[in-house]
Amino acid sequence: MNIPEELKYTKEHEWVRLNGDVAEIGITDFAQGELGDIVFVELPEIGSEVKQKEPFGTIEAVKAVSEMFSPVNGTVDAVNDLIEEDAGIINNDPYGQGWMIKVKISNPDEIDSLLDADQYKELITE
Repeated sequence: MNIPEELKYTKEHEWVRLNGDVAEIGITDFAQGELGDIVFVELPEIGSEVKQKEPFGTIEAVKAVSEMFSPVNGTVDAVNDLIEEDAGIINNDPYGQGWMIKVKISNPDEIDSLLDADQYKELITE
């Protein structure tokens, strides 16, 4: 299982890569494995507001449909057009081309409330 050390994680299985005041967000390798073949994602529009721990979109796999929860508060700065065209990219590269949205965060201190890689490993092995 791939759990990059440099990322932060939520208990709902999203990851966050921080670049300045912009958070790149996706779902973890564990989450994509549990979902199985991902066939569709619904993402917010650029400029919309997202709130920490509230849904920002849905992900549909062969096995189930799930909501995705924002790890931070902020404004959607970019959405990944590639995965809207081919959601299977998330299964193949969840931490690279499979990113979902980029959010300009309104409170950088929120990042400190997220899990680090070791805490996330503990969560998924419980």
